[in-house]
Amino acid sequence: MRSGCKTTDFRNGFLFSLPWLVGFFLFILYPIIQSLYYSFTDFNLFQAPGFIGLENFRELFTDDLFYKSLYNTLYMTFLGSPVYIVIGLLMAVLLNNKIRGLAFFRTAFYIPYILPIVATALLWVWLLNPVNGLLNMFLRAIHLPAPNWLADPAFTKVSLILIGAWRTGPIMILFLAALQDVPKTLYEAADIDGAGIIRKFFKITLPALTPAILFQVIMQIIVNLQYFTEAYIISGSTDRLNQSVGGPLNSLMFYATYLYQNAFLYLKMGKASAMAWVLFLVAGTLTFIVFKSSKKWVFYGD
Repeated sequence: MRSGCKTTDFRNGFLFSLPWLVGFFLFILYPIIQSLYYSFTDFNLFQAPGFIGLENFRELFTDDLFYKSLYNTLYMTFLGSPVYIVIGLLMAVLLNNKIRGLAFFRTAFYIPYILPIVATALLWVWLLNPVNGLLNMFLRAIHLPAPNWLADPAFTKVSLILIGAWRTGPIMILFLAALQDVPKTLYEAADIDGAGIIRKFFKITLPALTPAILFQVIMQIIVNLQYFTEAYIISGSTDRLNQSVGGPLNSLMFYATYLYQNAFLYLKMGKASAMAWVLFLVAGTLTFIVFKSSKKWVFYGD
């Protein structure tokens, strides 16, 4: 009887999970396996793929634009990620205090994230306009240099980091939740010992938030390695005749953008699949390094 109950439970559980399993095998696992196969073929969507071995990978590693796109992407990953995490953390610490209108401020800081990315990118194209943009008008008003943000290769990626810093609402929310778990008794003991705000932040708050920081570091690495939409929209809006949508001197040519071009503009599906697997290896390597190093700087409750 007990055996029959276990069989029925397994059957019911399997039937309930079957829609997810079908979706996983059809839309996730199968495309992954196919992309691995295509990475070793010459495939343009209109002809049957022909096996060419490692030729796609050899072509990648002799392609200057591949290295440029990889550099731009790693630039955003290693410079943009810390900026976003620090800004999200500072906003969370500020909004963790009991002040009047707290709900309003929390909502206001989160709203930029829920706005459509395309609309946000176009808004920032206007804000960063070198002549009429609000940012340059403010800089000129206080007698500071007003750069050509989206046309000067020295400032294009800085502009994208600035846009990303405006959309750090989810990071703020996660840190806010983590701050609720910091024991109040630690702050009370620190007050008795005469510790100031700065000392309490670095000795209590920051160590308690390291698990959340680890999660954010990994997520930012994964997200920024796939950076695409903002750069694609901004480069296209500032140079409509540039089919490569790489921006000035390809300073806005990101890895995902170049992958998209190879796949859907040049119809080099084999090369694009090879790029996807290289990106997978880069993301996996960076994530592994972060996990290994976390033993030295992440502190848990126990």
